[in-house]
Amino acid sequence: LRLDLDSDSPFELVIRQLSTIALRKIATLLCQQLRPRNPTVVATACFKTTIMADAPTREGLEAAVAQQGAVVRDMKKAKAPTADIKAAVAELLQRKQALADLITLEAGPVFDKDGFEDLMKRRFFYAPAFEIYGGVAGLYDYGPSGCAIKANLIDAWRKHFVLAENMHEIACTAMTPHYVLEASGHAERFADVMVKDLKTGDCHRADHLLEDKMQELIGDSKTTAAEAAEYEKIVLMADSYSKEELHAMFEQYQIKSPTTGNDLSEPVDFNMMFGTQIGPTGHLAGFLRPETAQGIFLAFKRLYEFNNYRLPFAAAQIGTAFRNEISPKAGLLRVREFEMAEIEHFVDPEDKTHRRFKDVADLEVPLYSASSQANGKPPIKMKLGEAVAQKIIDNESVAYFVGRIYLFCQHIGVDETKMRFRQHLPTEMAHYAADCWDCELRTSYGWVECVGCADRSCYDLEQHAKASKMPIQASIALKEPVVEDVVAIEADKRAVGKAFRKQAQLVFAHFAAMDNAQAEAFEAKIKEGPVTVTVEGQDFEIQPEWIKVTKKQVKIFERKFTPSVIEPSFGLGRLLYSLLEHSYECREKDAQRVWLKLAPPIAPVKCSLLPLSNSDAFDPYLDEIAALLTRAGVSVRRDDSSASIGKRYARTDEIGIPFGITVDFDTEKDRSVTLRDRDSMEQVRLPIDAVAAIVADLSVANTTWNEVSAKFAAPEAGSA
Repeated sequence: LRLDLDSDSPFELVIRQLSTIALRKIATLLCQQLRPRNPTVVATACFKTTIMADAPTREGLEAAVAQQGAVVRDMKKAKAPTADIKAAVAELLQRKQALADLITLEAGPVFDKDGFEDLMKRRFFYAPAFEIYGGVAGLYDYGPSGCAIKANLIDAWRKHFVLAENMHEIACTAMTPHYVLEASGHAERFADVMVKDLKTGDCHRADHLLEDKMQELIGDSKTTAAEAAEYEKIVLMADSYSKEELHAMFEQYQIKSPTTGNDLSEPVDFNMMFGTQIGPTGHLAGFLRPETAQGIFLAFKRLYEFNNYRLPFAAAQIGTAFRNEISPKAGLLRVREFEMAEIEHFVDPEDKTHRRFKDVADLEVPLYSASSQANGKPPIKMKLGEAVAQKIIDNESVAYFVGRIYLFCQHIGVDETKMRFRQHLPTEMAHYAADCWDCELRTSYGWVECVGCADRSCYDLEQHAKASKMPIQASIALKEPVVEDVVAIEADKRAVGKAFRKQAQLVFAHFAAMDNAQAEAFEAKIKEGPVTVTVEGQDFEIQPEWIKVTKKQVKIFERKFTPSVIEPSFGLGRLLYSLLEHSYECREKDAQRVWLKLAPPIAPVKCSLLPLSNSDAFDPYLDEIAALLTRAGVSVRRDDSSASIGKRYARTDEIGIPFGITVDFDTEKDRSVTLRDRDSMEQVRLPIDAVAAIVADLSVANTTWNEVSAKFAAPEAGSA
């Protein structure tokens, strides 16, 4: 049987005439044979096969296998004729094969990871750092193409968020004193759970081993649909389990070291921050920052003043962060040094609306809510306005940034079929967080968190205010002043200073921070005699004669509060890697000709410049065009090697260059060149004087290839 995948109708007519078993067998063979080629064609073929055959479900096939197995056992027990038993066994094997074929189809086309990784290394997108010494796990260098893509990604991020949202961008130091990260909670809680190989001492991250075991069980043909659903739920919750829960699951599923098969230790916490010392004395301990956010929080007062004391406003920062990962793997997805881009949107905790929410309210986004995860339901596309109205997303500000993140991912070329926004489960959510959603992208490693969007409430600013003893607040003028009763505790400065000396300021600050109820309760106690107050772990005995309680009415003209923070946080390395995987393609009629379908704004180079031959007569034209492109802000790569024009096109396609200009013998006659589109491989002919402006517009999506090809004629020689 021969199927013509380039034509829809013959393929459809043929498969309508086949049985379910034959359909599944053919589809399986298609998956196996076409894996090195275009994954889209395979997925389409498999999808059509499944729909048109109206095939049984996995649950139905599992039941059919179990039923036929019981028939075979009963026949053997009853000593039925051998021929009948053989026929029953043959039917059982056929049903088992149908189930195995269905599992293969559900797995979908296999991503050619070997080919992809070969391309990444061969064209030096990125490579292990210190490679000639054997490399260090979790550390990578970016090559010319990878570095250019990262720079373009950052440029696109700045334009989409910092410029479009009028954010304030700052740059803070990576070296952070220990007391800052103690106040934020990182010094105590920034840890992953680790297990050790009891014989070799090798360390592994516990939740990752649990996830790998669950994926292994999900892929087992003996696993039922109900069991697979349970294992999927464990995968989702793996990083939220406690050490005790992980230990119990390791015992239940007999999880061993993945490299040696040895027994593992009980899970323990491992703090992932890189420690260091600041200054030559070693008296000031510090850390390399594990995130960029803390610098923005500490700069809030200056940013608030810079913004003319108005809320809401957002600050942004792009910079390097460091995490001492237990067992880094999966290439750029889990590394020890990486680039982050973070936004802190400061807002009144009593008003989390967003003035531009209407711009994204009708945007449909794939949402994977906590309730859907808990009930085993898939993500659903929903308008953000509806999600807020139904309280699936907590507030407009969170939903607005979810929408902006979705649009940004669209702009940079993320495959929308491999994107979802997953809400944190209650067991994952920080105790202070109001809501949290992760933008996850599907890769060959599974679903990967690339962007987080969290409502962190007032936690961070309150922690730093408490630790620094400096108020970090904003205020909003009231439309009408409010008269309030105020109860104030005034302590005798001389007496308290004499009694507690340097610690006296702690006592004064303690009384100043009391609200009316606390002040009245203290007044009642002090009337009965000395009262001991505890401040920062120290006890102070307060004598009644030191205290004066005053009650008065004051007019309040403003409301003071600690702002809440909405935090979109981007892992640029993860985004970059996911984009590369999503862009990896093979030409339909040439499995060896791989290319990257990178969006023009993200592509490392926008245009290639190729002479048809090595004729010296082409050099003036090449120099002129290169200068025109450079003045237009278009990056260009010139390839005047002796390779054929087809091979040079293939080389530029491999690194994702979206457009190519070819200078040929007609250029000398009429000063025209051919412009080639990478995706369609179509070409048009146009004047040299027009080409730079057109490529510039194509590179920033101000025009499309279809518009250009409609305006200019195709070259007579055809496309390469």
